[in-house]
Amino acid sequence: MTRFVAGRLLQVLAVLAVMSFVIYGLIGLMPGDPIDLMLTADPHLTSADAVRLKALYGLDQPLAKRYAAWAQAALTGDFGYSRLYATRVTAALLPRLGNTGLLMGMSFLVALGLALPLGVLAARRPGAAFDVAANLAAFAGISVPPFWLALMLILVFAVSLGWLPAGGVATIGEGGVIDRVRHLVLPVATLSAASLGGYLRFMRAAMVEAMRQDYVRTARAKGASEARVLWSHALRNALIPVITVVALSFGTLFSGALITETMFAYPGMGKLIYDAILGNDFNLALAGLLFATLLVLLSNLAADIAYAAADPRITYR
Repeated sequence: MTRFVAGRLLQVLAVLAVMSFVIYGLIGLMPGDPIDLMLTADPHLTSADAVRLKALYGLDQPLAKRYAAWAQAALTGDFGYSRLYATRVTAALLPRLGNTGLLMGMSFLVALGLALPLGVLAARRPGAAFDVAANLAAFAGISVPPFWLALMLILVFAVSLGWLPAGGVATIGEGGVIDRVRHLVLPVATLSAASLGGYLRFMRAAMVEAMRQDYVRTARAKGASEARVLWSHALRNALIPVITVVALSFGTLFSGALITETMFAYPGMGKLIYDAILGNDFNLALAGLLFATLLVLLSNLAADIAYAAADPRITYR
């Protein structure tokens, strides 16, 4: 297993290097650069000043040479300066990274914690009232757009009832754990609903298929209780396809976080990347997009490790 993980980590680094060049090239091909923005903002700057500044910052060099210089600095942890925040990219990125990690982690745990038991119970008796209700709830979660759900939650719980704050991460002058949790309730509910329906449907389908297998009938014939058949025999085998779906959904969860963070004015990675692209903050946008790429790659590696944990018959050599 250690050798397999080490090999996969090398593959992650290789893919990340290729994607860094692709993203850098796409951003470099965008019209305009920071010097052009300075020219439009300051009428006293001349074209000669623009040529001098571009030569000073290396913007007159070929794209490949500029990427090599950026990559060399990035390997030392220097991702440049953010134009929007007037600070180093890492200083602007790390607080937002923590906020998004908390939001995505809580949403993931809520969605998975509800989807797994509900999917198992729905598959126990296909076509029963609970199964129909679970399917309807799953279809509703899949069909409702996150931005519409966010608006409805804000209107009901923040505007009409006044129970929860409409956005942000903390109340100015208060803070504290309880205040932070109150600000997380609506974003977590929105992001959880976006993924809960898909997880539930896949869990139910995998469990229905597992319940038809011979080893389930054998366990029942030997006198195993229904709870043991469900949670010990069927669930473990049904988790294999669900792990794949969960791993592949991390990219979708991150993009959903962008919409959710924008709707709730939540200062996270999604909103940071969105603002950086609109504000032509190339260094910040590049680092944020590379982090999103790394998140997807690591989630796939975690899925491979989870396969072996769920099924001892799976080994990596």
